[in-house]
Amino acid sequence: MKGLDLYQKYYTEYGAPMIEQKFPDYAGRIAVGIVGAGSECYGFDDFISTDHDFGPSFCMWLTDDDCEKIGKELLIAYKNLPEYFMGYKRIVSLHGEGRVGVFRIGDFYKRLIGKSDASLTLNEWIYIPEHFLSEATNGRVFRDDLGEFSKIRSELFNYYPEDVRIKKIAARSAIMAQSGQYNYSRSMNRGETVAARLALDEFIKSTISMVYLLNRKYQPYYKWAYRGMENFVILSEIRKKIEELVLLPMQSDAWRKEDDRLWMYKLNTNDRAVMIIENICDLVVKELIKQKLTDHSDSFLENHTTNIMSKIKNDKIRAMHVMAG
Repeated sequence: MKGLDLYQKYYTEYGAPMIEQKFPDYAGRIAVGIVGAGSECYGFDDFISTDHDFGPSFCMWLTDDDCEKIGKELLIAYKNLPEYFMGYKRIVSLHGEGRVGVFRIGDFYKRLIGKSDASLTLNEWIYIPEHFLSEATNGRVFRDDLGEFSKIRSELFNYYPEDVRIKKIAARSAIMAQSGQYNYSRSMNRGETVAARLALDEFIKSTISMVYLLNRKYQPYYKWAYRGMENFVILSEIRKKIEELVLLPMQSDAWRKEDDRLWMYKLNTNDRAVMIIENICDLVVKELIKQKLTDHSDSFLENHTTNIMSKIKNDKIRAMHVMAG
């Protein structure tokens, strides 16, 4: 059974009756669900996931006033619920404490985004680790009559302010160009295969981030970032190209040459990785044009960064270094 379904059934069978019986005056004020860290909050869990921080549980979110009044008692009642449910028992890892149980609404969000609500400045939006925004908006809310928890969640669902999204797209464009279109080839030409591998890794990371930004979706923690691209509508074909790039052996033989001249301004069509990189960048450029973030079709992404930055309305964000964010 998927974690989201297991947790909701556990809440329905044990959590909801406990709240109604022991805290009847607060039943309509307690938000309940499962949101945050963990593969199950994304629906990505499988049989391997059950070895830690998985099992019958749920989260309850309270206002500050309600937490002062019933927080401790509610947590005790929660901990007294059955440990086993449908063949599962929750196993907590070394750093897995605090993922479920009772929370103040403000504290829950502050731990993830640095604020107890969604009143973030543009500068704060820029520097929040993206996987925390993803964790704040994943999972499932089972009940929230009061609406306080879901109100903040809904505001975060609206995604980055457009100036922030554009700034991040400019940064990813610059890094994709530098790492994949430039430094990978230079490193391979010099025989520096480790440097080339690192450049390729940077390109892949930035490409994945770029696709999330162009789809207006927060990127989850790195190990789920590729999996999270499964149902994208925009640039869905890039996912397969990334897999091909990862599985490709290093193309050292393609760089054997008779002299030491650098191939700085010429594509090495013998290197399959170079061709995949260029194909990915070409697809990204076409999408940038479609989203009106650039107006020319040059395949070298760095040549689009000035255009992209010019779309930013806020003076301070526009003045930031192109790779910042």
